[in-house]
Amino acid sequence: MFAVKGILKLSYKLLVNDKAKFLALLVGIAFAVFLMMFITSMFYGVLAHSSATVINVGAPVWVMDPSVETPANTIGMPDHVLDAVRSMPEVKYAVPLYSGAALVKLPDGTYQSAMVIGLDDSSLVGRPELIEGNIDNIYAENGFIAVDDVDFPKLGNPHIGSELELNDHRCVIVGIAKVSTSTLFGLPTLYTTYQRAIQYIPNPRYTISYVLVQPKSPHDIDEIKRQVHALGYVALTKNEFIRRTVSYYVYHTGVGMNMLIMTVISFIVGLSISGQTFYTFILENLERFGALKAIGTKGRDLIAMILFQAAFTSLAGYGLGIGLCTALIGFAKLKIPEYFGMITYVNLILPFVMVLIITVVSSYFGVRRVLRIEPFEIFRG
Repeated sequence: MFAVKGILKLSYKLLVNDKAKFLALLVGIAFAVFLMMFITSMFYGVLAHSSATVINVGAPVWVMDPSVETPANTIGMPDHVLDAVRSMPEVKYAVPLYSGAALVKLPDGTYQSAMVIGLDDSSLVGRPELIEGNIDNIYAENGFIAVDDVDFPKLGNPHIGSELELNDHRCVIVGIAKVSTSTLFGLPTLYTTYQRAIQYIPNPRYTISYVLVQPKSPHDIDEIKRQVHALGYVALTKNEFIRRTVSYYVYHTGVGMNMLIMTVISFIVGLSISGQTFYTFILENLERFGALKAIGTKGRDLIAMILFQAAFTSLAGYGLGIGLCTALIGFAKLKIPEYFGMITYVNLILPFVMVLIITVVSSYFGVRRVLRIEPFEIFRG
């Protein structure tokens, strides 16, 4: 036990003795971890906000046109789809939902695009949580509810009683709501009734964007999907719709490929800088390792020393990189409300795996070089 402690203590002193090399190792790993985590945090933030409508409305099953790939890409469905879904024995209830964009004229005369969500008039399924006002006031003449999120100031920070103009129609704010996720494209959100939404916003012949379904039991979902498919449409659970949206942005836009390339680059940078610096450190300390070998230090003890040095440096660099990235994301969210960076378990684990690979590769070449050294070569001179 004491011998192990002595070996590790000696290994630590050898590592930090050359402060320049030790700092270079820390900076290389920290920079790679910082870059990878920063990129993946932006990626996950974008993916989370891309499904804002699905998350905020929260319906368990969504019926839509098969061509719909994201909540923002709505395709109208005829009224008979709603009637057919309501008639299914497995359905507890089904309601229409309107989702579309509109041009809002603010009191100062400027224009702002906004997302308008039209809720079923009778049930208001999918309504947001109000922080001001009464939900019943949505039935008042020209009544709209504004969502207080990061895009709320784009509407001029309206209050209850504020008047806007939506496609030449009077729009009165009767409530202020909060939601868990803001929209991806920086559009403020307004809620109103379904009939008012299709009346105020020009639409094609079919106006039902989605049919929200509450099944009688989770076991009925598969049968509902089968019957909806027979109608020529598709039914997805909330999580399936979110995954479909994520898949679209990852595989059918440049977002996924660009993030992948930048993540690979950050990994290569960290591996090359840290690996080369650590191997140089081993070469510069060959005489010390050779002297230890000459006085009887076993090969496994030398391996333990190198593994300890690589692991200590990698974990210290990992912690430093995580801390810097977390601080920067927190600062960015304070100064830039629209910033979408999101720290998850995945983008904490991914840099850690990268650090483990750097540790293994660096240790392998270091151990290989040290074990091949012969003690007599050290004392030849």
